Amino acid sequence: MEKSIESIWKDGFLQNEALVAPKLNDLYNKKSIDIVEKFRKMYKINIIGIALFACILLPVATISKLPYMGILMFVLFVTLISFAIRFKRKLNAITKNANSYEYLKSFEGWTKEMTTFNAKFSTYLYPYVFISMVLGFWFGSFGEDVPGNNFVAWLLESYPNMFLVAGIPLVLWILLVIITLLLAFFGGRIGEWDLKIGYGRILKRLDILLSDMEELRRNT
Repeated sequence: MEKSIESIWKDGFLQNEALVAPKLNDLYNKKSIDIVEKFRKMYKINIIGIALFACILLPVATISKLPYMGILMFVLFVTLISFAIRFKRKLNAITKNANSYEYLKSFEGWTKEMTTFNAKFSTYLYPYVFISMVLGFWFGSFGEDVPGNNFVAWLLESYPNMFLVAGIPLVLWILLVIITLLLAFFGGRIGEWDLKIGYGRILKRLDILLSDMEELRRNT
């Protein structure tokens, strides 16, 4: 009678000396390496993409008479790249010398650390993006009329009794604060959703493979 996968696991995967071990070890090693390598490639491509976008955004924003937004967004992308490179180094440090289960658990630990950081960072990222856009449209281009001042003048013509704070209608300050707080509150969830779009399929494969391994370990 052929051996069940549970008995193969018991005799093979957990005991490297067993005769059946190489076949099962090779199967899980290939799957493990495949998942991690695909993630590494996607992560590297994303870093390169952010860098290229940052380099393109700054001149395009300047030409479009939105230099302030371009500068602020460029600073943001450089910051994102620096954090991404740090995480990439940690990912590359995960050793393949361990068995496939330990290798995947190390990778899972890295993904959880990266996801947690991304959620926290996103609470600041999206408000920053919003404020950068507001400042970009408000101040316009270097050395030219400030569009924000023209907008305030237009509002005061229609609503001359508007209460001003630092020369800006209070209602605009209130809207700015409300939208910023909402983006900060939902930023973590938006960040998680963004990660699922980019890496959800690979992370799901990781969960399934680890679940299979752990079930086999429990049944031995």
